[in-house]
Amino acid sequence: MGLFSKKQPWYESGLAFECVKCGHCCEGPEEGYVWVTREDIAAIAKHLGITPDEMRRKYARRVGRRYSLIEKPNKDCVFLADDGEGRKVCKIYHLRPVQCRTWPFWPSNIRSPEAWLMAARRCPGINRGPVLDAADIQAKADATIE
Repeated sequence: MGLFSKKQPWYESGLAFECVKCGHCCEGPEEGYVWVTREDIAAIAKHLGITPDEMRRKYARRVGRRYSLIEKPNKDCVFLADDGEGRKVCKIYHLRPVQCRTWPFWPSNIRSPEAWLMAARRCPGINRGPVLDAADIQAKADATIE
């Protein structure tokens, strides 16, 4: 390695992930933030047949200069619903915010093998399914709004 070589990430050979749509990443018991952009708000509003202002009033909260989706009293995401068969599903899965689309490749989850294993305790889709290469993983981490 040369003087200016970049250290390879611990996940240089890739990481496996397949969303099993269990809803664990969207449910409590902890409070969290699901950051939504202006574009997210507009897309969700259009899908719901309401204006962006209505969407913000009904489904988002202002946190500093940003907006986050609100949570139900049990701390589940407002868009997480029971599918009638005992599973939880996202009502806006096809247009979910960037933060949701980049799970589990958040910087906090890929900072070390131990952090990845901690995330896997909650998410049954981690370490199964297709393997993403290190470049794709880093792109998702870079796009994440934590």
